[in-house]
Amino acid sequence: MSDYTVKKVDEMEAVFSGAFKRARAELGVESFGMQIIDMPPNYENYPEHDHAEDGQEEDVLALRGGGEIEIHGERFPLDGDHVARVASGTKRKVWPGPDGIRLLVLGGKPGATYEPPEISKLGVPDPMAS
Repeated sequence: MSDYTVKKVDEMEAVFSGAFKRARAELGVESFGMQIIDMPPNYENYPEHDHAEDGQEEDVLALRGGGEIEIHGERFPLDGDHVARVASGTKRKVWPGPDGIRLLVLGGKPGATYEPPEISKLGVPDPMAS
């Protein structure tokens, strides 16, 4: 593997109708999770989740657009001026604003070696493909 990788986000392999870019795999990152997620304006179907089953914490940063992140029922801004960290077992949900949102999501399991989930690996079929 090369000692660097540079890729255009919109040319990365993606699943979930192109919304979930497999950034970690595309760049060859092995020590932590990293995905880029695009959501259209006012999208309501981003799943509430908590990562209790895999112990992963997440850091979420808006790269473009904005919205809110709901944590334990409370909403916080998610834009170029705010970043959020959410521990494993804590419910979270992203609510894109009127301009949509592009998120950088970093994740890992504190104190453990990172093990990428299947959905983040290159070539794994899109679960939404028919």
